Amino acid sequence: MDLVEVLPRLHMFRFPIGQAYLWRDGSDLTLIDAGDINAAPAIEDAVRGLGLDPDGISRIVITHGHRDHYGAAQELADRYDAEILAHRLDAPAIRGDEQIPDPVLLDWERPLYERALTVPAAPPTRVDREVADGEELDFGDGARVVHCPGHTPGSLAVHLPYHGVLFTGDCVAGVGKVMLGVFNTDRAEALASFRRLAALTPSTVCFGHGDPLTADAAAVLRTSADRDSGLQIEHG
Repeated sequence: MDLVEVLPRLHMFRFPIGQAYLWRDGSDLTLIDAGDINAAPAIEDAVRGLGLDPDGISRIVITHGHRDHYGAAQELADRYDAEILAHRLDAPAIRGDEQIPDPVLLDWERPLYERALTVPAAPPTRVDREVADGEELDFGDGARVVHCPGHTPGSLAVHLPYHGVLFTGDCVAGVGKVMLGVFNTDRAEALASFRRLAALTPSTVCFGHGDPLTADAAAVLRTSADRDSGLQIEHG
């Protein structure tokens, strides 16, 4: 795992597939996603390497119910008495009570999807708090939940308006270029969510996959959303 500083209060954990983020409010720590089932030790070591105490992990916000995003959440939450949050529509899948609908794959997505399936299955994971669109969370000077369905029904983004930071989950990807995320259950709905996130005009964008966007972020996000929406119209 690689540890990358995005901002002085924000670090990225980069795993072989996907990534998670650590936001720091003094000694109070928030994880945005938690990697796969094997990620907990690496996350703990990285937190300590920053001179921080993992006991400060107060909450883990799960952006959606895919195994590479919540696999280590319960292990970390149990160890540090952290609260696990997720959108109500994906919470049943995270708990193991339901399954996320299968994605509607484009031809070029199929080999990528086969690779993604190599991520170890995640155990049923508790969700302590089901959140909804527009809800304010107690970190980042007023974090906001943004429901962005399409990748999964309960995909969410987290917006920190005061800091201009946006965590997109897998609604948007930054692998090679900024683009609509892959493996969507409803592509048209995902594109609408992409446009909604672009309208927030963030200055820093953190993706579920791909390097964070820190230069001209608002313009790049808007242009990319317009481009992908135009391609959808062109190809029907």
